[in-house]
Amino acid sequence: MDWDKLRIFHAVADAGSLTHAGDALHLSQSAVSRQVRALEESLNTTLFHRHARGLILTEQGELLFDATRAMSKRLDAASARIRDSEEEVFGELRVTTTLGFGTLWLAPRLHKLYEKYPDLNIDLMLEEKVLDLPMREADAAIRMKEPSQADLIRKRLMSVRMRLYATQDYLDRQGTPETMDDLVDHRLICQNIDATQVSASSALTQSILTHDIPSRLMVNNYFGVLQAVLHDLGIGILPDYVVEESPDLVRVFPDTESSEVPVYLAYPEELRQSKRIQAFRDFIQEEIQLHRKLLKEQGNV
Repeated sequence: MDWDKLRIFHAVADAGSLTHAGDALHLSQSAVSRQVRALEESLNTTLFHRHARGLILTEQGELLFDATRAMSKRLDAASARIRDSEEEVFGELRVTTTLGFGTLWLAPRLHKLYEKYPDLNIDLMLEEKVLDLPMREADAAIRMKEPSQADLIRKRLMSVRMRLYATQDYLDRQGTPETMDDLVDHRLICQNIDATQVSASSALTQSILTHDIPSRLMVNNYFGVLQAVLHDLGIGILPDYVVEESPDLVRVFPDTESSEVPVYLAYPEELRQSKRIQAFRDFIQEEIQLHRKLLKEQGNV
């Protein structure tokens, strides 16, 4: 097959429009249309259903689009390796992690990475979904469990535990509970147990909810839980790393916490030599060391 025609087909399938594909490729709509028709003729099949609202892939078109999408990701990976110079760190780095960790721990530290590498562009993708690193849905991931995908380099960074926190103002107003039964007089703020989260967090939350707690606030992410706690709404179940950025939080029930949650950095084997990956890996490791040191000084380890 003609590589140029496949490139144009992929752009049309991705955009769903000849016009938009032409804009992206800097070609006229008629030139794009001719290339697509020529590809259909060479394959003796129809790749798109054409209607007033745009283009929809046929079954045969879907098969070809799956193939060109995989090719595109492999080419992106090769391009990323080629663009990495031996001395400089620049270009796009796509990092995925959970909403809570990315918002509360990673994002506040990224200014240090930019100060060191101003030509680096980071695309931070915060979601609970596990993206496919070997298929280049992201370049690197920080995950709350060991990745199971093949062909990945994995490095354990640290451990996290879920604990209970409140502000001192809230505790001065409502009193500090001594036992779980005392939570009857408090509001519990936590992630909804049906929300996507690590099993250790869910287990702790379910255990606490077995007690009679009439007032609850359920949030589907830890950023929301933290904001509610900081605004004196109640006692929240939060990852222990939040205390570094929120030193006014007071730990409630010091003997109560979740089991250990491992945090891993992972990236594809093929990006082992990437200068951007190396820079990000070194940055994360340095920040982990500073994080541990600060928590130890605060007595929160």
